[in-house]
Amino acid sequence: MLFEWSLLTVVTLAAIFFLVKMFYFSSITVKEQRTSEMMKLTLKEAEILIRKYQIQLQRALGNVDILSEELNNLRNEVKTLKQRSSKCRIDNDRLQNKIAELEGRIDALI
Repeated sequence: MLFEWSLLTVVTLAAIFFLVKMFYFSSITVKEQRTSEMMKLTLKEAEILIRKYQIQLQRALGNVDILSEELNNLRNEVKTLKQRSSKCRIDNDRLQNKIAELEGRIDALI
């Protein structure tokens, strides 16, 4: 009789122990699954942000290419304007000399 009661007590305690252990490990598994799902969502969000910034970077690089082309065009225009300006200055000096010459002739005639 004592043997049966002790055997029943040990089996009951073992069942309770394993039951508690089962719930403990199942709760740990659920927590791990939740953290895993959160990590997956975080990674997906990070991938989306990376794609977004890649697109913005590509657009920015395209804009930089356009701006560098326009800058080169403007540099060429500035060079052309400088050449025209120097040519106009030379022409202006030549005309000033001609005017001075003509003024000298007019003064000589008067």
